[in-house]
Amino acid sequence: MARIDRHALVSRHNPRIVEPDPQHVLTVGNGDFAYTADISGMQTFTAFHDPLLAMRGGPTTINTATMSSWGWHEMPNPESFMLEDAMSEHQTRRGPVRYPDRHDLQAAMMGQVTDANRPGAWLNANPQRIDLGRIGFVFRDETGAVIDVVPTDLTDTEQSLDLWTGEISTSFRYAGELVRVTTVVAPTESVAAFRISSTLLQDGRLAIGMRFPYAHDGFFQTSEWGKPERHVSTLQTVGLGAATIDRRLDETTYQVQLAFPEEATIRAADEHEFLLTTTRADFDLTADFRRTGSSTPPPFDTVRAEAAAAWASFWQSGAAIDFASSSDPRAHELERRVVLSQYLTAVNSAGAMPPQETGLITNSWSGKAHLEMHFWHAAHFATWGRPELLERSLGWYQSILARAQETAAGQGYPGARWPKQVGPEGRESPDPIGSFLIWQQPHILYLLELVHAASDDNRGQELAAEFAAVVHETAVFMAAFIEERDGDFHLLSPVMPAQEFYDVTTTEDPTYELAYWWWGLEIAQRWRERTGLQRDSEWSDIQSRMAKPHIADGHYTAIATEPYLRRDDHPALLAAFGVVPPTPVIDPAIMLSTLENVLGDWDWPSAWGWDFPVMAMTASRLGRSDVAIEALMRDEVKNQFTAVGHNSQMGSILPIYLPGNGSLLAAVSMLATAGPDSTPAFPDGWTVATEGFTPWP
Repeated sequence: MARIDRHALVSRHNPRIVEPDPQHVLTVGNGDFAYTADISGMQTFTAFHDPLLAMRGGPTTINTATMSSWGWHEMPNPESFMLEDAMSEHQTRRGPVRYPDRHDLQAAMMGQVTDANRPGAWLNANPQRIDLGRIGFVFRDETGAVIDVVPTDLTDTEQSLDLWTGEISTSFRYAGELVRVTTVVAPTESVAAFRISSTLLQDGRLAIGMRFPYAHDGFFQTSEWGKPERHVSTLQTVGLGAATIDRRLDETTYQVQLAFPEEATIRAADEHEFLLTTTRADFDLTADFRRTGSSTPPPFDTVRAEAAAAWASFWQSGAAIDFASSSDPRAHELERRVVLSQYLTAVNSAGAMPPQETGLITNSWSGKAHLEMHFWHAAHFATWGRPELLERSLGWYQSILARAQETAAGQGYPGARWPKQVGPEGRESPDPIGSFLIWQQPHILYLLELVHAASDDNRGQELAAEFAAVVHETAVFMAAFIEERDGDFHLLSPVMPAQEFYDVTTTEDPTYELAYWWWGLEIAQRWRERTGLQRDSEWSDIQSRMAKPHIADGHYTAIATEPYLRRDDHPALLAAFGVVPPTPVIDPAIMLSTLENVLGDWDWPSAWGWDFPVMAMTASRLGRSDVAIEALMRDEVKNQFTAVGHNSQMGSILPIYLPGNGSLLAAVSMLATAGPDSTPAFPDGWTVATEGFTPWP
């Protein structure tokens, strides 16, 4: 069988932009660092891409920040707020338990925080991921005075992203003169590099500006430009063609080391703005963002070559799927989404810690990771034959294990309870919903199992030993959290299911979580066997007596207490047989009836980007590939993918939703291996070529 022409497959979906659009930005990055460019190929039009302005009635807008997995800041805490200050007591069968639930997000976004909720508001907003700085053009007249230019002042705009090489190519005209820009990011370091060509540089009408904002503790804002007194930017000229800018934001410090032609000069134009000018028409600039240390930034050609090699290696590794021979008119669009989603998740979701929902492009929830979303961000890396990209973030769980154990102990449990919404240090963020979610708990087990399945025997043995403590402590909590009642084991209140609109004080036995609890314990049992231990008898007893989900009118409901099933938000009950493999907890025939029931009557505008792939995964396991494709391609407001591949959810509040991209890849990889002997299982009209996939459990 002929191999897929991967270069042709990838290249036919290179994004191309010919006019400015506040929603269309292009990003280059490496999983831990990313630079996002506007139509100029740099970060020139800050106001045009300001989401706060868009909130006042404008179109969906995406910021153009420079972000990393290591760039975090914490606002001063003069009142010394601690997590205990945001806790409330909840009654359980074990007695009173305190949860950090005192936070009103909507009030905080409106600036209406009460004294009672002030600790929760501060703890929820801190730490925040920071914009490391903007590098963009400055337009000037013949006298050197700065001109206020807007995107529509540019003509003949042409911009494309070469997915195979990770390179943005931009050209435009200003005042009749041509400007060309090439933008790349190093494959392993926080280095952005630019090659710029224009006579406007030579005659002084075009310069390069570097601007630095203060951190912002808002929900979706990345930058505070109005508080220059709160931070410090210091220019140190090292020598010809080199300079360093030292940054301090309260206790956060980092540097930007610059390399540029000797014919260029750099000076401070304002307190936090620096101007690079040159007498050359061709100009290379390399910017190395780093927390500590000093080194000479690599030249542009080196960064470009290393990026190209790394991206070619990425596309040639792992799996590929080609729909080009399909007659179904939806095939080309699905292939486009698949290719762009691979690129976007590699740039944003393959770093040293679980990513935020908007990755390294812009902020949401102050830049924090949502651990219940980590599965959707990154599980697909393993099933697409790239387990090493998922592994990058799994060690982070080891780094916060002690904190997760403290959380469990504080609630009266042994083991480790994983948080929901966190910064790099792993502290829970107070929230009346997130503090009670439990479906993130088995995620680390499932992610490890996927990596193990995609690894060779030697690496599999290493993983079993390396993560034995994480697996054990995760399962110990799960076994303690579930409670015996009338001979069965139940998930009892206070608990919030993945469909986040139920009463935590009365909810019991959410369907998805019951199946996931059984599967998580099963993974932990297998892990014990891999490390030479016997299966745990207590865990086996829990598995054998796991409560069955509630059934009404022949289909499952979301929970086992009233109102049983709301028909909005996530139809997460379907994940119990789709995301989770077959278990004794779920009857496939009843799940088929449940799938049909959901498809027949759901408030689809309220669903989220990962819900459509969940339906596809359930349909796939039930042998209904036709339904799976219909779900993936369903024309709903939150199931759209822009020209550059972004899955927008809530306008400018959540203009990028990487769980939508990652879950799409998860569902497609399941379809690619759902047939006999792990062959593709697609409906009539789909002629599919695949290679390199790892089957799901």
